[in-house]
Amino acid sequence: MAISKNQISLHQVSEINLTYQPKFKASERPQISSSKDAFDVLYNNWDLGKIQMLEQFKIILLNRANKVIGIFQVSSGGIAGTVADPKLIFAVALKACASSIVLSHNHPSGNLKPSPQDVELTKKIVTAGNYLDIRVLDHVIVTKDSYFSFADEGMM
Repeated sequence: MAISKNQISLHQVSEINLTYQPKFKASERPQISSSKDAFDVLYNNWDLGKIQMLEQFKIILLNRANKVIGIFQVSSGGIAGTVADPKLIFAVALKACASSIVLSHNHPSGNLKPSPQDVELTKKIVTAGNYLDIRVLDHVIVTKDSYFSFADEGMM
């Protein structure tokens, strides 16, 4: 029985390569030791022209020494919300070989109070992180003037 060319192509798959090439020295990475450190890193890397306009969800990726590997924007939404897909969050964390992450999003309204959805999402991501041995250290809500830390408020 002969195999046609079309049958062969059905079984071909793409190879997936994972690489990580930072553009800075390990000694130059900021270290996160408090919610204020996380806020400072986030605020200095946020597009301040959008912080009061639309909601964005970002993660800080950290190595074992809590030094910043990088920041990844998970999503950008509308005025009232954005989608933070746990699969995407952990795909990025795994690709970067992060030991821990800090979740963050902004509230364009300036209201620092977490919504019930914020609390539920945080619990869901913390649980998933436990299974993957990727600690979720905090969830920081950022506004133009201040921040709210789930960890500082005992909500982690």
